[in-house]
Amino acid sequence: MPTYPTQELFAEELATIESSGLTKAEKTIEGKQGVEIVVEGKTLLNFCGNNYLGLAGSELMERVAKEGIDEWGFGMGSVRFICGTSTVHKELEAAVSKFFGTEDTILYSSCFDANTGLFETILQENDAVISDELNHASIIDGIRLCKAERFRFKSSDMQDLEEQLKAAGKRRRILIATDGVFSMDGVSAKLAAICDLAERYGALVMVDESHATGVLGERGRGSVEKEGVLGRVDLITSTFGKAMGGACGGFTTGHKKIIDVLRQRSRPNLFSNSLMPAVAYAAKYVFEHFDNELKDIRGSLLENTTYFRTRMDAAGFKLGGDGTHPITPVMLFDEATAATMAEKLLAHGIYVRGFTYPVVPKGKARIRVQISAAHTTEQLDKAIAAFSAVGREMNVIQ
Repeated sequence: MPTYPTQELFAEELATIESSGLTKAEKTIEGKQGVEIVVEGKTLLNFCGNNYLGLAGSELMERVAKEGIDEWGFGMGSVRFICGTSTVHKELEAAVSKFFGTEDTILYSSCFDANTGLFETILQENDAVISDELNHASIIDGIRLCKAERFRFKSSDMQDLEEQLKAAGKRRRILIATDGVFSMDGVSAKLAAICDLAERYGALVMVDESHATGVLGERGRGSVEKEGVLGRVDLITSTFGKAMGGACGGFTTGHKKIIDVLRQRSRPNLFSNSLMPAVAYAAKYVFEHFDNELKDIRGSLLENTTYFRTRMDAAGFKLGGDGTHPITPVMLFDEATAATMAEKLLAHGIYVRGFTYPVVPKGKARIRVQISAAHTTEQLDKAIAAFSAVGREMNVIQ
């Protein structure tokens, strides 16, 4: 195959990425997802997935998804408004709305699509959007697609948010956008204060609950429940791909009139194939059985999170987060230390990833540990022992 100048430019770009230490190397799982996985022929304990309730790869989800295949087939072969809407899609939307106590819900193939399909649909050139500086890439990309004037506030800084609201001035529509839980830190947004400011300045509020749905709040309704604002936010986006089954798919839920507009104009919904029926069926099962059959799982998740944090703290590690979320950042601060420690832990059978700049700010390098309800005490102890051994070897702890 001939080499063209364009290909050489791509090669240079890849070389720059590699020399900067920013290459993202995938690890291929041989078999099922779970808390114990096989990578390159080696059995590892998985501490870096979003499988918070342990449902991904579970026999329960396998059984339910097979039922979905039998009843609804493999795929829809079309977009929603042509011939791609199934009864199971409408039933899932109803189940999500009931779960959150909202008026209506619209499905997407991912929460990334839900976010990229939101802002340009409901905001116009004379509107304003105010975004937390640590928001997920999907919110950032969604905002880039819209013509509204953009403002950004320092993460969870309510004084700065109010300054941005004042700077936005009078608009046809102002939207405040924030993650419910910031994925690098496991910390919830200050949603009560955000809603107070939104009401004072006449703004709408959207919250991405991807890391919070099924995890936080007394009944698992997320950070909106944990922070006491369930019913006060205008729009919630979230995913079925983390706690609520672990497959794929996302949604936006909230006021019916806004959802109706999204059905008419949101491009990822209008021009993408419908969610696979079996995935929709399995996700519907999780939402419909969350408060009965699945209610004990969240208790196990909280117990595991508390157990891990308590013993890691006692071992001398500096932990980030607020202790309420299974995302547990082990703060190492130095970029090389985080990368090296993650590799050494892999040799101990612990699968974790180091996070360094630009994913996190300079000087804030870490290993992000994610706890699952499916982890056993023995597995948690093995991870703590490995962290302690490598930590002492690298003089991270005494």
